[in-house]
Amino acid sequence: MTLSDKQFLFLKNVGQLIDYAIQHGYKLTFGEAYRPQLMQEHYYNTGKSKTLNSQHGKRLAIDFNVFLNGKYTTRYEHVKQLGDFWESLNPLNRWGGDWNGNDVQDEDFIDTPHFEMK
Repeated sequence: MTLSDKQFLFLKNVGQLIDYAIQHGYKLTFGEAYRPQLMQEHYYNTGKSKTLNSQHGKRLAIDFNVFLNGKYTTRYEHVKQLGDFWESLNPLNRWGGDWNGNDVQDEDFIDTPHFEMK
């Protein structure tokens, strides 16, 4: 699969996630999608990211501002429903609230607004 093909599939999945979120009472606004390498290095150096090789640089990741009941949230238990749906769309999809895919909040670095394709 070419990078362009993967980006197209990612975009289709993002559309499905947005529709699902709306149908289940969430409001989403865009946080960050594409991220230049210099910004990724800054995030890494300040502890906001654990990698220098982010999927954002490949246009295969997006961060959302998630609102539930009119309030902004990053709480695992609030965003998990979206993360589970995202992961169900494609085996390459990964949610930042469950990096290792064990369906338990036990990671050292939780990034619940983050949705990516490997």
